Amino acid sequence: MRPASAAPWVLAFDGFDPADEGRREALCAVGNGYLVTRGAAPESRADGVHYPGTYLAGCYDRAVSVLDGREVENEDLVNGPNWLPLTFRVAGTRSWFGDDGASDLRSQRLELDLRRGVLVRYALVVDAQGHRTRLVQRRIASLAEAHLVALETVLTPENWSGPLEIRSALDGTVANTGVARYRGLTSRHLAAVGQGTDGEELLWLRSRTTGSCLHLALAARTRLHGGGVRPVAGRQDGVRDGVRDEIRDGWAARTITVDAVAGQAVTVEKTVAVHTSRDPAVDDPLRAARRLATRAAGFEDLLRAHAQRWEELWRRCRTDVALADAGALHLHLFHLMQTYSEHTADLDAGIPARGWHGEAYRGHVFWDELFVLQTLNLRLPELSRAVLRYRYRRLDAAREAARDAGRRGAMYPWQSAADGTEKAPLLHLNPLSDRWLADRSHLQRHVGSAVAYNVWQYYQATGDLDFLAGCGAEMLLEVARFWADTAAWDPQVQRYTISGVMGPDEYHDGYPWSERPGIDDNAYTNVLASWVLARADDCLAALPGYRRDELRERLALDPGELDRWQDVSRRLHVPFHDGVLSQFAGYERLAELDWDAYRRRHPDIRRLDRLLEAEGDSVNRYKASKQVDVLMLYYLFSAHEVRDLLRRLGYRAGHDLFHRTVGYYLPRTVHGSTLSSVVHAWVLARSDRRASWRFFREALAGDLRDVQGGTTAEGIHLGAMAGTVDLLQRGYTGLETRQDALWLDPHLPDPLDGLEVELRYRGHWGVVVTVARRQVTVRLRPGQPGPVRIGFHGSLTTLRPGQSRTFTL
Repeated sequence: MRPASAAPWVLAFDGFDPADEGRREALCAVGNGYLVTRGAAPESRADGVHYPGTYLAGCYDRAVSVLDGREVENEDLVNGPNWLPLTFRVAGTRSWFGDDGASDLRSQRLELDLRRGVLVRYALVVDAQGHRTRLVQRRIASLAEAHLVALETVLTPENWSGPLEIRSALDGTVANTGVARYRGLTSRHLAAVGQGTDGEELLWLRSRTTGSCLHLALAARTRLHGGGVRPVAGRQDGVRDGVRDEIRDGWAARTITVDAVAGQAVTVEKTVAVHTSRDPAVDDPLRAARRLATRAAGFEDLLRAHAQRWEELWRRCRTDVALADAGALHLHLFHLMQTYSEHTADLDAGIPARGWHGEAYRGHVFWDELFVLQTLNLRLPELSRAVLRYRYRRLDAAREAARDAGRRGAMYPWQSAADGTEKAPLLHLNPLSDRWLADRSHLQRHVGSAVAYNVWQYYQATGDLDFLAGCGAEMLLEVARFWADTAAWDPQVQRYTISGVMGPDEYHDGYPWSERPGIDDNAYTNVLASWVLARADDCLAALPGYRRDELRERLALDPGELDRWQDVSRRLHVPFHDGVLSQFAGYERLAELDWDAYRRRHPDIRRLDRLLEAEGDSVNRYKASKQVDVLMLYYLFSAHEVRDLLRRLGYRAGHDLFHRTVGYYLPRTVHGSTLSSVVHAWVLARSDRRASWRFFREALAGDLRDVQGGTTAEGIHLGAMAGTVDLLQRGYTGLETRQDALWLDPHLPDPLDGLEVELRYRGHWGVVVTVARRQVTVRLRPGQPGPVRIGFHGSLTTLRPGQSRTFTL
């Protein structure tokens, strides 16, 4: 794998490396929140090296597959029709550029301009007859016009003149084949509805998904111009006489022939409009696509408007830091902003764990918004609100799931997609053993607590009482109700217990001494459930009296039920062993793995669970973690808050508990998740700054260097990307939003001399936080709506518009 060049604002790749093409395509994807298109070459097809893919936010399809003799239904993010296809050849030669793989590609450079959201490709193409042609391509997914994507291609003959054929196409014959371990599943999600040409410039294509019957329509306008465009010899009317169309099911192509002249450029502009039947204010997606493609501006004008919108976004997400890895940080912010933007907000789409960049995890929504929303809350809170409304629209599905499990309240699914029902698979493939195994990941009930936590954090950051009263409080209270009804009194420990779950660690889905699925009293699950139950009172108290009364009536909340919630919140069981928090009850009974011996046999043990299963063993037997969920508590809360939560539960928790717990679990963790590096960087920021910085650098490199060994090609890891931004925004600044104030407690790692972030907080758009080695300054720009309370080392001060305050560290 050739390393990428990540200058502060340009991600660059030189040459062509078939083994690395998938990673490059994912990292060089361009999108606008409505859709994302991978950075595949326009002339390429899915061939085991290249994988063109365009994914529309929230566009899923259901399909039934047969695995191990049983029918299994999955819901997948659909690889939509490919709008990119564009290729060329010298007339009279047999092969189109791309037909022979990369054999005609003599040199290539890709540059992703992060400031403007433009993918640029430079290449030299030499065909079998020795014709040399320079190629420059620019690609955008317009941030100014969500339904438009555009590709500009400039072709310059170097050593030849004569007829040049250019083929532009729309391809609806694509399938979902981007993840090797899913290839035993049904991959065809698109059926052709119609295709054709429209007038002198347009190609069009209409498809529908086979299960969900969603209609997708594309209309492409292809124009040629420049000094290199000449009429075809013997023709009177130039380009139009050199046109040939090819139409078949799922495919519409137009070949245009022009006389090219050595040294003179031929410019091809391909502008494509995309609409679906789920778009707001659209009655017929094909009619809408045709209309938009016809009236769209030229490429330069589209680019100008697009770049202006990116400039606005970067201004709102400003993070100034002297960082050698600034390019990686910008890349992470770039992918976050093009995955979820203002164009996503009206689409009823959640935050996908792998972005809209590939088919890993089938494009499902997990709990990764827990890492994403902390960044958005203080930069783009309107997007956080849209994500939470996605959850609210699926509250009834969560209630139904709870009822089906014999519980009250709301049980949110571990994997969500279109309708909010559980989409976690029943089976998963271990590619090392080639065995399909039972999948118990749906037992990760903590996802509901993450939804409730996100609701409260959003409210603390924005003060958005309308949201809290309108839907946020209802979600939080229904999750609390679920936990109160799930917790059962155990006379043996004289506490409430929560059984049969999985923690975020994911390596332990049962006990080696029991056939019953799940583990009991997962510390992360129980402490967070206690926190949710405790916040119920705060949530109700924050509402105006009449709204509080309405909500209580609607949810049939009576004082007796609320009293039980508080009782459960104070008496949940949290296990301990050897003076540390236990990951779950019975953890101390597990065996110790011979780490040194195992690492000698397997240099990379990130997927220890797969390695052990392939050897006929099980990770359930060992004190080993993919990502330590006990430490997740110290990611969500400060050490002081965790101590208070445990004391509220009746446990002795001194200051040294944090250090002992971190020291115990760190050597037993393999960091099999990209989120693990983010969490450890955060947790260690207060105890081991050097180690924290090392984990931060690893998190920055996660997708850029593909540290998970091939997974980046299947889609970026959005939670980890957002987490690195948040480490600078909140982690190293020690910034918290609580008690109606902004609290600061900076702990800069030694390599970081300082940083400055500009935040939005409770309607204030210009709160500037500057952290230096020995001081922190907070400045409130003039023109703000009112004062802001700032907390530092236990004391509160009030900052008014135009004022600043410096605190000494």
